Amino acid sequence: MKKNVATIRDVAAAAGVSTATVSKFVNGAQRFSPAVEATIKEVIARLGYRSNPLAQSMITGRTRSIGLSILDINNPHFTSIVKGANRVALAHNYTLLLVDTEENADRERPLVEALSRRVDGLILFSRMVESEMDWLMDLGKPLVYFGRPTRLPLQWVSSDDTRGAAMLARHLLSLGHRRFAYLRFARARRDHDRLDAIRACLAEHDLDLDVYEGGTPTSAEGERVCSAILLGGNPPDALICYNDLMALGFMKAAQTLGFSLPDDLSVAAFDNISYGQYTSPALTTVDMQSERMGATAMEKLIAAIDGKPEPETGMIEPQLILRTSTSRRNGNSA
Repeated sequence: MKKNVATIRDVAAAAGVSTATVSKFVNGAQRFSPAVEATIKEVIARLGYRSNPLAQSMITGRTRSIGLSILDINNPHFTSIVKGANRVALAHNYTLLLVDTEENADRERPLVEALSRRVDGLILFSRMVESEMDWLMDLGKPLVYFGRPTRLPLQWVSSDDTRGAAMLARHLLSLGHRRFAYLRFARARRDHDRLDAIRACLAEHDLDLDVYEGGTPTSAEGERVCSAILLGGNPPDALICYNDLMALGFMKAAQTLGFSLPDDLSVAAFDNISYGQYTSPALTTVDMQSERMGATAMEKLIAAIDGKPEPETGMIEPQLILRTSTSRRNGNSA
């Protein structure tokens, strides 16, 4: 025989309260006396009552779900952001729904629009230019954006790329490096902040920066461009990569070509993904606080959903992580 499923009316009758009281208690819409709440909890446990999420959504207007759009799930930087965001979501009884746009700006709008219909709010990474993002304001949902928008009035969270890049450049300068190169990913907004900060630091010492274009922010791309950087007419003695993945691919290819790291070349990057500490040499990097970024974005979004918006800005301080992929130049002084 099919087992009867307890309803909210069964709980109300057994607890001696109204169905409205049970509904408000289950949905967290109102607090009651300790005795009443204890009775309702005991009856729910005894009858095995399970609330209907769809019914809750119809009553409260909320799904208890939050959408997160990231750029590449294969990049550990983004998986750390998901981890931080999910931890906060679970603590507030929210479910995290995830979409991966796979570094394809053309996929962003349809995926985010579809996601927005199923959630109470959105956290968003984007490769779209900001002048093409006005449609976000029409979604009608609280939204937190990763990065610093220049024209849209969005809540945002970002690690300080300018400060992080300056710390890294100054560290390499202190080791005696004088021939610098940067492997960039120009489609990323934060790449421009990093490039400007590195150039500014080098200009203080009358040094130039060779810039190489990377097509994707991946280890395969770092491996692909390695020979062009190292086998050209004026190879650098210090290379900064847009992210750790590009740096790890570059290091692998450089060692295959017979270069010794860091004796022939110091390599450093951004993100502090976990793999970087296990390579040989271990990768010097700027920790952009990925997990904290995710947690902070989620905290800001939940506050906005609850009608308690925090300040628009959410700048997070980076941290320089020194490892063995960078070393002092032989014959140079600090």
